[in-house]
Amino acid sequence: MDDSPPVADLHLHTTASDGRLTIDALPDAARAGGVEVVAVTDHDRYHPDLDAPVIERDGVTIVRGIELRVDAGDRRVDLLGYGLRERPALVETVERLQRNRVERASDIVAAVEAEIGVSLDIDIHDGVGRPHVARAIDASDAPYDYQGAFDELIGADGPCYVPRELPTFDDGVAALRDACDVVGLAHPFRYRDPAGALDLCADLDAVERYYPYGFAVDRDLVDEAIERYDLFATGGSDAHDETLGRAGPPAADFARFAAAVDGL
Repeated sequence: MDDSPPVADLHLHTTASDGRLTIDALPDAARAGGVEVVAVTDHDRYHPDLDAPVIERDGVTIVRGIELRVDAGDRRVDLLGYGLRERPALVETVERLQRNRVERASDIVAAVEAEIGVSLDIDIHDGVGRPHVARAIDASDAPYDYQGAFDELIGADGPCYVPRELPTFDDGVAALRDACDVVGLAHPFRYRDPAGALDLCADLDAVERYYPYGFAVDRDLVDEAIERYDLFATGGSDAHDETLGRAGPPAADFARFAAAVDGL
């Protein structure tokens, strides 16, 4: 596989979910990161200010996308949809997930405030997630920083954790296929069983090969899945800040992906 520098960043988050980047600031951030194409893939939400599957803004091409968490039975995984159009099944799924996110965040905040005896300054809105709660904890008088909030309070084993409602893998794939040109698996090596997660690619179009894990991974495993299932090799920074271009597909892999996305 080609490990040339990225020409696109196909995985990033904005203020529409738990990122810090605004759409207005996106073109400058893309140029600073050395990429001319980006995909906005907010958690369980398509960006409300993007009105087409692919748009140009200030010289940068923006692909409208989404990162959707689904329940695959014995594992939970994240799916990436690209070239998104608002179709009924996905609209209903996103609206339901956002209602659950708001309810869940309210329950987590109440649990944290009762657990540690502080009042959190947080705006609970569509797109809210645990990172918003962790930032509020960090900014409060509580003796926890951002990571400590996850480690001690709101992580999966914490006393203030509240589980989420998720669509099934099959329902999630069906909704994304109806609305998106390409559907792929995000960051396979972030799951406890990467090989098992990669087996799900039999029902997908793509897999995220280029990703800044920060630890060693067996790329042969994902390359075998790409060959076995004839997948597009995608990737991106998964930025929740304003630093783009840390990872993404090189020119050849991007060209294959782009040919499948209408308007790209």
